[in-house]
Amino acid sequence: MTAFVLVSGMFTGTHVWQDTAARLTAAGAGAHPVALTGLDGPPRPEGGGIDLETHIADVVAVLDSVGAADRKVVLVGHDYGIHPAVGAADRRAGLVDRIVYLDSGMPRDGAPALAAVPDQSLRQRLTAGGGGAGDVLRPPATRAEWDSWGSTEGVSDPLLDRLTALAAPQPTGTLLQPLRLTGAVADVPTTGVLCTGNGTSIEMVQMLVGFGDPALRALVDPRVTFFELATGHWPMLSRPAELADVLLRAAAGEGHRLEPVEETEPPVHLRPFVLDVPEVPRERHGNVDLHLPDTPEPRPAVLFVHGGPVPADLRPTPRDWPTLTGYARCAAAGGAVGAVIDHRLHDLADYERAAADVAAAVDLVRADPRVDADRVALWFFSGGGPIAADWLDAPPPWLRCLAATYPVLAPLPNWGMSGDRFDPARAVANAGALPVVLTRVGLEMPEIAATVEKFLAAAEECGADVEVVDVPHGHHAFETVDPTDESREAVRRAVRAVLTRLDRPGTR
Repeated sequence: MTAFVLVSGMFTGTHVWQDTAARLTAAGAGAHPVALTGLDGPPRPEGGGIDLETHIADVVAVLDSVGAADRKVVLVGHDYGIHPAVGAADRRAGLVDRIVYLDSGMPRDGAPALAAVPDQSLRQRLTAGGGGAGDVLRPPATRAEWDSWGSTEGVSDPLLDRLTALAAPQPTGTLLQPLRLTGAVADVPTTGVLCTGNGTSIEMVQMLVGFGDPALRALVDPRVTFFELATGHWPMLSRPAELADVLLRAAAGEGHRLEPVEETEPPVHLRPFVLDVPEVPRERHGNVDLHLPDTPEPRPAVLFVHGGPVPADLRPTPRDWPTLTGYARCAAAGGAVGAVIDHRLHDLADYERAAADVAAAVDLVRADPRVDADRVALWFFSGGGPIAADWLDAPPPWLRCLAATYPVLAPLPNWGMSGDRFDPARAVANAGALPVVLTRVGLEMPEIAATVEKFLAAAEECGADVEVVDVPHGHHAFETVDPTDESREAVRRAVRAVLTRLDRPGTR
């Protein structure tokens, strides 16, 4: 018999598991939701506060009560709940057969749960202000406020109302106390259940693994499996039957396994560019490389802005990646200066400083005497797309074109961004006559494709000047993933569209 120990997330308690637990029980399994102290479990300890260790002890107590030689124990942690779940599994590794990460982060030794909270402004506030033993974080008071903690896609209004009514304040000590692990948990098999409606998919995780981030290497272990659920952050409310089925399959060792990064084959971002573009003179100026055309007079320029987040210690850095250098050489071959920047988007919290890096690079490029400062284009890729919002909001007269290739054009639900600064789908309404060249791939990750469609709908509504270059059979990073005639023609067409707009007389 399989016993599922279910640990809920921020502000929630055992009530969220009601439907899923009933389905697990009907399938012959045991279901044991954990009552966490101060949320819906025991009251606050006399004379003390509630911290992460308190909740770890709550989970350990349930593990001790259900663990037996004839039972397989699967420990499920949702959202914040993965932190006490992993902590408990580390202390009772011999009792746990598998840990399921249900739309959650990856807890690390020495890191507090606050590091995984999606609301970046809250992270900054709590980090700066700390939190006393008795401090609590107030739960969402309305349906709309739950969106700050993850997508509510698929959750009905009555269920959201119930979630709000039963929500409990989260003790800040549970978020601020670092998780301490002995390492025993590393041997426990794991399954990740990704909710695509909240902005994460297996394909996206595979792409991140392909960057070679050491922190993600463990994900290619054959004992690690993955499932996707096409719903928001609360699948136990929106898809309880599907979630129960996935949990049962996870317990059986089923699921998708990631492909290991082959040592004999370069990762996707270092594979050859789809076009054979001749080299041109290249100069390095701080964090910006200039690829120069063979012409004496000042020429227009295209600044290429890479995606991310990219690990800070990744080498080579993006300005040496074949895709970025390939596009820059295409621009130079067409008579423009191709500039490539290494900006500091290493984490989702880095968009402000990455945007500042891009603005400084624009100033550097325009100040170069070989550049016609009145004819500049900006070209954004992938996760660099949100930075484009600044330039759509207030296009300067010298910005002749803005291009974006397989971009993220609205913050994903699990990014936790406060405000709407980095939201191109909103900002396009202010673009005026600024031409936009958008390269869209037909085999895009669904969570990114949704942001592109949102942008295009907003662009159509406001009458923005958008040319779409479609790559029907192209994947994200098609320039190195899909070396086809379709890909080659798409690159040529996009470059041609941008250079044509740079050569037009100024009309804005």
